Amino acid sequence: MSTETAVRRGEGAGPASPEARRAARREGWSRRLPLLPALIFTIIVTQIPFAMTIWYSLRSWNLLRPDGETFVWFQNFVDIFADSTFRGAAVNSILITLGCVFASLILGTLFAILLDREFLGRGIVRTLLITPFLIMPAATSMLWSVSMLNPSFGLLNWVIGLVGIGPIDFTSQLPLFSVIMALVWQWTPFMMLLILAGLQAQPKDVLEAASLDGAGWGKTFLFVTLPQLRRYIELAVLLGAIYVVNTFDQIYLMTAGGPGTASANLPFYIYQRAFLGFDVGQAAAMGVVTVIATIIIATFALRLIFRSFDVKD
Repeated sequence: MSTETAVRRGEGAGPASPEARRAARREGWSRRLPLLPALIFTIIVTQIPFAMTIWYSLRSWNLLRPDGETFVWFQNFVDIFADSTFRGAAVNSILITLGCVFASLILGTLFAILLDREFLGRGIVRTLLITPFLIMPAATSMLWSVSMLNPSFGLLNWVIGLVGIGPIDFTSQLPLFSVIMALVWQWTPFMMLLILAGLQAQPKDVLEAASLDGAGWGKTFLFVTLPQLRRYIELAVLLGAIYVVNTFDQIYLMTAGGPGTASANLPFYIYQRAFLGFDVGQAAAMGVVTVIATIIIATFALRLIFRSFDVKD
């Protein structure tokens, strides 16, 4: 290595000139400034309300006794964890989320496999299968509670009546099952679209190689297609769980949390405590617990997803 080369490398590794540093800063700000309005808007509509919710969760504030507002630190959190109704609502949230996500995932995968094949009228079938996801949750709730599950003239009771089973008041006798059915009907198209994207993104040469090796459809799906769909399945489960855990419309319009509180989930019970019980402090504490639990689960799931994307094939 010559002395001249060493000198040049030393010059290249030295500190940048003030003009270069100022140019780099200007370039950095030119990239960040367009994002500033969106960042400010996000902070205003998400972080400030959440900070206020934390503040209210540390206070005893009942709207029926506005003069009795006091600072109680973490007493609201102690009270809600001692509340059996809150624990029951948390269990219902888990059951509704698990039942809806996994049933929607299975049905969505089956429909995605169907739409991945060429057949006459595929476009019409795709449109019909996507339609439930485009319907408002309130309309979905009314459709299922009135047209499908009504014990007098509901379609489902008419079908089971053909085999001699008497009318069932689903929303009263099977409230969680009724809510899960409506949610599955609404979220299956979402799962279907994600899985269909994964099916259409898989390399065709791998499938052709499996076919040439004599693998049947079942083995090809289990050992070739399914591993390649792992990332899409994880993403579908994560997004579906985040949305379904916040379900309110179906609970409110189909069962009203009943009978009693048998079908109340966390969002509905928070609504009851805040707007029917007028206990802002405990409702805020429940909201904080729900948000933190959702963030923890979502963070853990996202790490798994990112780790699967980082794996080199």
